[in-house]
Amino acid sequence: MGKIAATYDLMPESTDVPLESVVETLKNVLPEGVSIIETKIVPVAFGLKKVVAGLLIDDTDESIGSKLEDGLRSIPGVENVECTSSALL
Repeated sequence: MGKIAATYDLMPESTDVPLESVVETLKNVLPEGVSIIETKIVPVAFGLKKVVAGLLIDDTDESIGSKLEDGLRSIPGVENVECTSSALL
């Protein structure tokens, strides 16, 4: 097995969600074997913004994907989580 570089979009529930706190919380919900490459806050439309997270995932744990997505969905204020790209390194 190896490493996977993946990009996830974290969509907030509303424009009132403080995305800086979503980025801070992200560090605490990642399972072992997942590290942050980068995070950015980008505009979507009509004042709504989202967090884009670049992650490095060790895929030796077969259930790492579901653990990761469960952790991301547990962040307060996050309504939707979507993997937008992934590549085996």
